[in-house]
Amino acid sequence: MRRAPRERTGPPARRWWARPFGLRTRLVLAFLLVAAVGCGTTAALTYRAARNAILEQTQNTAVSAFRDEIGRLETPLPVDRTALSVQLQRIARLGKPRPWMVYAEYGSVRVSSAQRPTSTVITPELRARAQGTPHGSFQRVLRGGTPYLTIAVPAVFQPSPRVTAFHRTGLVFYAVLELDEEEANIEAMVTAARDGALPALLVALVPALLAARSVLRPVRDLRRAAHSMGRGELDTRIQARGTDELADLARTFNESAAALEGSVAELRGAEARARRFASDVSHELRTPLAGMLAVTEVLDEDAEGLDSDTARAVRLISAETGRLADLVEDLMEISRFDARAAELHTDEVDVADSIRKTLQSRRWTDADTIDTDLPSGIRARLDPRRFDVIVANLVGNALRHGRPPVTVRLSTEGPWLVTEVADHGPGIHEDVLPHVFDRFFKADPARTRSSGSGLGLAITLENTRLHGGTVEAANRPGGGAVFTLRIPL
Repeated sequence: MRRAPRERTGPPARRWWARPFGLRTRLVLAFLLVAAVGCGTTAALTYRAARNAILEQTQNTAVSAFRDEIGRLETPLPVDRTALSVQLQRIARLGKPRPWMVYAEYGSVRVSSAQRPTSTVITPELRARAQGTPHGSFQRVLRGGTPYLTIAVPAVFQPSPRVTAFHRTGLVFYAVLELDEEEANIEAMVTAARDGALPALLVALVPALLAARSVLRPVRDLRRAAHSMGRGELDTRIQARGTDELADLARTFNESAAALEGSVAELRGAEARARRFASDVSHELRTPLAGMLAVTEVLDEDAEGLDSDTARAVRLISAETGRLADLVEDLMEISRFDARAAELHTDEVDVADSIRKTLQSRRWTDADTIDTDLPSGIRARLDPRRFDVIVANLVGNALRHGRPPVTVRLSTEGPWLVTEVADHGPGIHEDVLPHVFDRFFKADPARTRSSGSGLGLAITLENTRLHGGTVEAANRPGGGAVFTLRIPL
């Protein structure tokens, strides 16, 4: 059967930047992030240590060798440029770990092993430090993107073997060594580390997927179990593996599911007993009520000949017996709905004629009380008896709780048959609207008695659902309540 269209409701669509990743993706990404951070940290520390080791080894070798060569050098003062140039070229060839470029400065005299007598790589800072210590100094310098090691060693002399102090001669030797080979080795090491990072991450992806799988398996089991519980399979249980937090969660779920299954079974049993009790009581009351109704009909006919007090008592007994009979019939009807025993026996009918017959059979024909708008020619497949109950309950409710005239309007909206019952009363309080179709619901708790059974609108709702339709209660803008019934044509 077709259902009434419903507005699609739900949480608003998430923006793309607010959509969370799945737990599996987040676990894998976290694992890879940790692996990447570990690889990066290890590579950075290794690079730093290796770089320092390479540069320090070259630096120590060059400084030690240069000092030894200068220490063995005997240079008469004042210097002879030609002789000094030959000595510098010899020292340059003996450089370790590679040949150097050697320079000498003595006052305004500048001599070197290269074509240029001076070097721009030698900084004023190194010259100042060379003048301040007899042991010399060194400095790493970057010029034009090329790293250099610069060494300064002053020439000193010892006036006498008995004097331990050394005196500077004013002659300072400089050695300049390019560190391009060392930097190339360092760059090669960085390239190797970078090229090895991606395979390492790909290798780390395998344990990441395995770890995510082991973590997500209990979560997937829990999700499937929750869905099964939602479908009413309360005997669903999860196999708890291990002793970790996820295993504790699985055991907690099993304990909660067992407790819920026991509670639901107890409630279902109590509900079944209550339905059976109501059905049995209603069934047992029908026979004595039939006799009581027959007696009250006879008493009603003879009430005119009785005194006023007796006649009033007879009419009260007759009215209450009729109300009790209606309550029993309504209880029998609602019990059939609860037991899923209610069935539809449909037939194609003229809907306007069906509504008129309902109003006439209840003697609701006064034009000042009932106003109808029932266009002819609207036909639908309905269960005539149940549709009669629906219309009678809606109109009867409007007459009891609203004010006349009560309007009954029939129309169609696309594939739907629409019946509206509206009154001119005070309307329905907003707090009451969600509960008007509840069984035995009373808007005013102090009102313990009413002319209805308290089940009329509940039976109307069940009959409407049986037809595949909907019924809604609302307040009209101009005042009064309106009930709208929609049933598929």
